[in-house]
Amino acid sequence: MLTCEICSEDIMLEEDMRTHVLLSHLENEMHCPLCPLSGVSYDELCFHISSAHPEKQHGAQHPARFASTAGRSAGTGSKKPQTPQSCPAGDGCHAAPSGASRVTGDSVRPKPNSTPGSGGSSTGEAAPVTSTLTTWSPETRPESVRRCVEDKDGLKAKHSEAKQKRRSSPGEEKLFSCPMCALVCSSCFILQEHVELHLQQQRAAEGSTLEACPLSPSASSLSGEKRFECPMCSVACSDSVSLQEHVELHLDHGAAGNSAGSPGSDLKLARQLQQEEEQRRRLEEDQQEREEFKKLQRQFGLDGSGGYSRQMERTMERAVARGLMAPAEFHCKRAEMMESLASGVDDGRTRTQGVVRALYEYYQTECKDSVHVWLSADTDHYCSSAGDKGWGCGYRNLQMLLSSLHTTDAYAPLLQEKAVPSIPRVQSMIEEAWRAGLDPHGASHFNQRLQGTRAWIGATEIYALLTSLGISARIIDFHKPTGPGDTHPRLFEWVKQYFKSGRSSRLPPRLIHTSLPPLYLQHQGHSRSIVGLEQKKNGSLCLLLLDPGVSASDTRRLLSRDAVSPAVRQVRKFAGSLKHKQYQVVAVHGVMSAEEKQISILNSRTLCAERIP
Repeated sequence: MLTCEICSEDIMLEEDMRTHVLLSHLENEMHCPLCPLSGVSYDELCFHISSAHPEKQHGAQHPARFASTAGRSAGTGSKKPQTPQSCPAGDGCHAAPSGASRVTGDSVRPKPNSTPGSGGSSTGEAAPVTSTLTTWSPETRPESVRRCVEDKDGLKAKHSEAKQKRRSSPGEEKLFSCPMCALVCSSCFILQEHVELHLQQQRAAEGSTLEACPLSPSASSLSGEKRFECPMCSVACSDSVSLQEHVELHLDHGAAGNSAGSPGSDLKLARQLQQEEEQRRRLEEDQQEREEFKKLQRQFGLDGSGGYSRQMERTMERAVARGLMAPAEFHCKRAEMMESLASGVDDGRTRTQGVVRALYEYYQTECKDSVHVWLSADTDHYCSSAGDKGWGCGYRNLQMLLSSLHTTDAYAPLLQEKAVPSIPRVQSMIEEAWRAGLDPHGASHFNQRLQGTRAWIGATEIYALLTSLGISARIIDFHKPTGPGDTHPRLFEWVKQYFKSGRSSRLPPRLIHTSLPPLYLQHQGHSRSIVGLEQKKNGSLCLLLLDPGVSASDTRRLLSRDAVSPAVRQVRKFAGSLKHKQYQVVAVHGVMSAEEKQISILNSRTLCAERIP
């Protein structure tokens, strides 16, 4: 049996004695340092101070600290008077009268683990806690203080009754346990404040963690589930993947806002659009340039679609497919073509002989309105065939020139072939001239290759071939019109001087048949051969041209006495008919020695024409 030293109550067990001392004596010792309230528990006193005296919590929010301070003052024997605390019951309690006496009451407050009656604990002595209160005697106490004390006594009595009621019926008392620790409270308000302290500590800890790593997860205090808080708003996600998607939405929205409203982003967008437009324009220009280059390749026969023989075969195959040619005829003509290509000699299917002789007879017998007529040496006409239609005019004019050179004693020994070569053979002869060092710039233009292609040739290729044969030639460039209406009267005068230089005294002066080779006339897209010049009574000049584009049947009309007059009208070309911007003429004027040939080969590296004017 244990006996309480304070109230002499007998208790059976030590645990019950501790509970008795705590509930009956220690809680009764708790009192408010700011008003006469006492006899409440520690938690109830904290709630009372925070709600009834919020403006004075800074100096007295912890009752235990106040009690310990008072105890230290009493224990050290300090004689400094304590300032009485103001009471909210009335204004008369603010100061003590001069006749009041000070009474100090000390009470020992043992620790819960100490044994009552033993005077101490085996683990340590109980810390004495003293409280110093200012009191008055019943005679000297003022009315206001008396009312305050009465109210205090009444409140204390009511509180004691409620506490005694709770002790007598412990089963009816409702307890509140903290969901975050093991604390059990008797009031829901105290539990609320206690949980708020937990939450404040939790938020402070989470704030420091987020400063260290904005995307680090935070633990939920109540449920224990991991939560991932957004560093840009208050949204909490259940996993890191959702948090990442949520933050990316923030960033995308911010980027869209910046691009919509920022002047810098508008300038960047404008530059980006400008770059895209320039890139698109460059792509379109490159595409257009490639298409135009392909057209030029097709036009000049450099697209790799085959040469003379391949075009001839395709033409005959289409004729067979249309029923215009029998299969037996196709094979026969194909065999003849292959034989001609193997020999290197033109098959003569497009050749018309005696053209210049027919013109001579016409001007001698029928044409009476001409003052002078100059004709070149005998020249055969070669027209385009199915194998070179659209690109073979340069080769056909060269064949006309070579046919005339074959009839001249001065030039015939220099020719490699005893007959006029075929177009594939002419292509190989030009390639040989390039390999000899002639016109390297022109050779690079054709990539050193003409055989098997439909490449066009012009004045420079004719010059290179003639020079390789040892025949002296000149290129005269009429690079701009010299007369009204974009005409070239200087060209006509130059041709007249060319034919007058070879005049023969044995012929009558009105009609002059010279031994001069014909002239090669080149302009953009086409070429022809000048075989004569006619001067009218009014002084006008007209050129006599053989055109490879004219069919063999039309040319043969010159040989017929009945159709010669309309055929000659096709040969005549006055100044008004030649209105191209530029014309080039290749003229043969002699034979070169070996030294002159080497000099011409060296000079052809920078091939220059004679410009008129």
